[in-house]
Amino acid sequence: MRIEFKRSWNDAEVESFRDSWVRFVETEMQPQDEEARKRGHVGHELWRRAGELGFLCVDIPEAWGGAGGDFRHEAVLHEEMARRALSGMSIGVHSIAAHYLLNHGTEDQKRRYLPRLAKGELVGAIAMTEPGAGSDLQAIRTRAERHGNQYTVNGSKTFISNGFLAGLVVVVCKTDPAEQARGISLMLVETADCAGFRVGRLLDKIGRKAQDTAELFFDEVRVPADNLLGGVEGQGFAQLMSDLPYERMMIGVGALAAMEGAYRATLDYVRERQAFGRRVADFQNTRFKLAEVATQIAVGRAFIDRCVEQLLEGALDAATASMAKLWASENEGRVIDGQIVGLGDRGARHRRIAAAPRRLRLHERLHDRPHVRRCAHRPDLRRDQRDHEGSHRARPMSGAAHAASADLPPRSTSRMPAMIRLRSGKTAFSRTGL
Repeated sequence: MRIEFKRSWNDAEVESFRDSWVRFVETEMQPQDEEARKRGHVGHELWRRAGELGFLCVDIPEAWGGAGGDFRHEAVLHEEMARRALSGMSIGVHSIAAHYLLNHGTEDQKRRYLPRLAKGELVGAIAMTEPGAGSDLQAIRTRAERHGNQYTVNGSKTFISNGFLAGLVVVVCKTDPAEQARGISLMLVETADCAGFRVGRLLDKIGRKAQDTAELFFDEVRVPADNLLGGVEGQGFAQLMSDLPYERMMIGVGALAAMEGAYRATLDYVRERQAFGRRVADFQNTRFKLAEVATQIAVGRAFIDRCVEQLLEGALDAATASMAKLWASENEGRVIDGQIVGLGDRGARHRRIAAAPRRLRLHERLHDRPHVRRCAHRPDLRRDQRDHEGSHRARPMSGAAHAASADLPPRSTSRMPAMIRLRSGKTAFSRTGL
């Protein structure tokens, strides 16, 4: 019996969209992937072609130039690329940039940029990470100082996905260095003919070779005041935090689809490969291993699908989205590693399987480190602990229990701090989304 990993959120319209996207991936993207890996980017033409066919900003309303779909359509894009180990087009970052505009931009900003992002005229990027600041956004040093009706931006960014091809960069910067989270703002920088803006080297990564990742430099870059996202200073940190469930689910659905792709590739191989006069698929150990992988995928499918449903309902919280991203990306690693062993020498040569470990090591760290992501769960756990401790303190001790406890050392009342305390004594609000 063929095992099918059916999605609970699927319907005929989404499947029709999937068929169209698969044709685009297999005819336009896949044939160019090897060359894109060598040069480090896919080029502008592929982005424009995707926009022309309606595959960009698929969950942005039609009124703003998008396709008018929802997260299911966005998920299809990530699934079918991940299933084939294709990572050249960082559509996720492009879509996140569009959603910052949709959710927080002024009417004028939406009108100016969303239709161009949807057409592929502009490639979107988010300039967040700096040489000395990653997950701890409050440590960023890029400054935006206002002078009349414009801002002057100075600073540098690194590891920026889509940075080389970007036409619109959402720059995370400090507009008030005296403040921490409240001093962060997002500036919209158009890169074409932008004096003082410079793209550094394309960074050589262990995986995702076809995806451009670059350094960006801002030297006295003048940006119109109208390009402050939302029009109000100090809102950047809140704007970044608000879209975390959406961003994390992109990683979750892609990681699970990569597991499915590796499973299918291995299954096809062991059904054909002969050893000791029989198919490799007929060996008991092979069946055991494949059954374990299929079970992991099926369990993950139930959890990820429920998270997708909650996101569509507007009910998915950041902590649950973190769980989905953490579980999917780490289990992707376990599954891929196991499939390489199962394929033997072929595993080292199979493009989809062999490229996966390098891709997934980056996948696990996209937007934040796994140990930082785990911190996203801690506030809820601490609240549960306080409720539990409170219920125990509310009960008076019996005389016997009180006497028995007299010889015990006093119970510590100290608790873990709500935020991460740095050695300097400063509090770090961890950016766990991008």
